[in-house]
Amino acid sequence: MKTIQGPAIFLAQFMGDEAPFNSLDTIADYMSKLGYKGVQLPSWDSRLIDLSKAAESTTYCDELKGKLADKGLVITELSTHLQGQLVAAHPSYHALYDGFAPANVSTATLGNDKKRREWAKDQLILAAKASKNLGLTTHVGFSGALAWPYLYPWPQRPAGMIETAFKELAKRWKPILNVFDDCGVDYCYELHPGEDLFDGTTFEMFLDYLKGHPRACINYDPSHFVLQCLDYKAFIDIYHERIKAFHVKDAEFNPTGKQGVYSGYSSWANRAGRFRSLGDGQVDFKAIFSKLAQYGYDSWAVLEWECCIKSSHQGAAEGAPFIQKHLIEVTERAFDDFASAGTDETLNKKILGLM
Repeated sequence: MKTIQGPAIFLAQFMGDEAPFNSLDTIADYMSKLGYKGVQLPSWDSRLIDLSKAAESTTYCDELKGKLADKGLVITELSTHLQGQLVAAHPSYHALYDGFAPANVSTATLGNDKKRREWAKDQLILAAKASKNLGLTTHVGFSGALAWPYLYPWPQRPAGMIETAFKELAKRWKPILNVFDDCGVDYCYELHPGEDLFDGTTFEMFLDYLKGHPRACINYDPSHFVLQCLDYKAFIDIYHERIKAFHVKDAEFNPTGKQGVYSGYSSWANRAGRFRSLGDGQVDFKAIFSKLAQYGYDSWAVLEWECCIKSSHQGAAEGAPFIQKHLIEVTERAFDDFASAGTDETLNKKILGLM
């Protein structure tokens, strides 16, 4: 067993135009004062990190780490959620995703997503190299999706369509994962609605087409499983060997006579399933932290704040002590060691009637 590191926080949802959320210096000060020890950086925000420079220069990376160390912080992971989304995008979402990439590679400009996909692949390769230069061994992001619009099997899907989608998804990701492998970094997919990898079954399908690629791992986020009515505790039992990152996020699912999982196109506040600040939802974090500790998870517990009711300021302030309270300092000895008779092979044989 190993002790989980934390508390840490994902900065993506906090960045804005107003201080202290508009620069690395000021947001780092803010989060450090709240009690966080680590920050997960969205690699698409140049106010936080110059991804190209980080991929090329260990000096830049050392300076970045030093700046945060002076504030009592470390970088836990880099994130490429937005770039990863663009590795595979069904055409029906092209316009919605154009904001994730520069205008010169948008589908509105080019009429297709080939250049945008190339840009996304290049970004992921830069992220792998940057992670290596920063001394990181894990990375988080999305998989993208080709088959998501056909999630519900009506109208009937043509035979083999899902297999074709996953075969293509694996084909696009394999060379990227190979670079992550060369850099000694695990790519941790956040299993998330809107991605073709959204639960255990889809992750296994993807892994099969990748022939079990060692760098294809999981960013465990129980909130997405609550909204799917998936057993998020059993998920850890099944996939703990692939869980290399952890988003600590709460959620609740309250079905009514009017709506359930699909929630009738309601707004976030009015959905049956909705994200909540830590402690305000239904996730059993005591069980989750216990299971992760039992299975030897020793990476970071990273708050991802998303709540349709509570402010980000309050969510961040409450998040650090919440995570700290759930961290388990794992035991180094058995509780009944006081009654141990020691190790003696002769005694063991005698007890078993073998002599």
